[in-house]
Amino acid sequence: MRLVQLTVPTGSREAILDTLDDRGIDYVVTDEESGREYTAVVYFPLPGPAVEPVLDELRDQGVEEDAYTVVVEAETVVSRRFEELQKEYEGGGVEADRISRQELQAEARDLTPTLDVYVTLTVVSAIVATAGLLLDSPAIVVGSMVIAPLIGPALGASVGSVLNDEGLFHKSLKYQAIGVVVAILAAAVFAWLARVTNVVPPGLDLMAVDEISERLAPDLLALAVALGAGVAGIVSISTGIGVALVGVMIAAALIPPAAAAGIAIAWGEPMAAIGSTALVFVNVLSVNLAGLVTLWYAGYRPERLWDFGPTEKRVRRRVLGLVGIVAAFTALLGAFTYYSYVAATFEEDAREEVEDALEDDAYAEYELIELSVVMDQDFPFREPERVVVSVGGPPGEVDPELAAEIRARIDGHADEGVEVQIRYVTLVEEGAADDGR
Repeated sequence: MRLVQLTVPTGSREAILDTLDDRGIDYVVTDEESGREYTAVVYFPLPGPAVEPVLDELRDQGVEEDAYTVVVEAETVVSRRFEELQKEYEGGGVEADRISRQELQAEARDLTPTLDVYVTLTVVSAIVATAGLLLDSPAIVVGSMVIAPLIGPALGASVGSVLNDEGLFHKSLKYQAIGVVVAILAAAVFAWLARVTNVVPPGLDLMAVDEISERLAPDLLALAVALGAGVAGIVSISTGIGVALVGVMIAAALIPPAAAAGIAIAWGEPMAAIGSTALVFVNVLSVNLAGLVTLWYAGYRPERLWDFGPTEKRVRRRVLGLVGIVAAFTALLGAFTYYSYVAATFEEDAREEVEDALEDDAYAEYELIELSVVMDQDFPFREPERVVVSVGGPPGEVDPELAAEIRARIDGHADEGVEVQIRYVTLVEEGAADDGR
């Protein structure tokens, strides 16, 4: 429910009040005595879905854009006529659940802080995310998402495009570009300081840290996260519910990958930053694409009828452009996913081959203790470089024939030569050890 406060221009009082009467809207009128070009101020309650059509109709009656109009949320309205309005406008459907175009535009602007505050919070968020990644702490990484002020710019570009507000569109684009650059730079500087001051172990292997490795080598599932964040963000802002929580989801798609890219740069591995940087861009673009499509589907259009055609063409061009760029980045993520699949398949096949070899009766005394695959450092498309097989057996050395067979079986699944290291672990039964005492 909303309470609308509207200034009535000189000469439009009768037309505006007649419109409210025709709509069955209760109102209160007070005379304007400031001596300006307004003669009165009218107050009237409306259901949320009725705000946009009623204000559009009143604008046709002489309420100009620069008229003093305030829309505030009302907790309770007790009126029989208001109940009839609710039945008329709250009949269900997508448009019945959304807020008005005017409220959406104001909400998008309010969600974007000043540039100084935006940069400061982005830097803090990136530093906290970097610390969380280096500590391999999901809880700290989640905390960094709460700080990030990304929801406003991420959704403002879509709102500006659909409502023909080019000022909001360009401001949001600028903020998003600044946010990505600032986040990566802040993460790189902080990670470099942590490295040179030995706050973290000097020989830290980035791929050995789960929170970092999963973002240096992302897969196609990341695209679903970004698209979901964009849709959820627009739905939340257009219905006025859960905006803060969705902001955390949008930050989850942007801040941790940006921090991972900064860490890779600080570790002198610029090629390792390709995957996480690509993830940042595909997430930013996907959030914008999902938001743009969702807003158009929800029925948001420019205020002036003559702006509809040019805006529709502009939105279509931007959607097609975003689809093309997202498709290119998706292909890159697909390549990452393929290489990850190949590596996982190779490890699974190698394990099965070793287990099959040990099932031979000649090697009944041996058992597989551990198998690990060491990847090369050719970022971002890493391939298996070495396989380490730990085999347990009776005292002595591993059977040379078993070692040769294991190497041959594993080599059969490698496209190129893969080094196979076999480590032998002596197994002593507890009962046998007791008998020998």
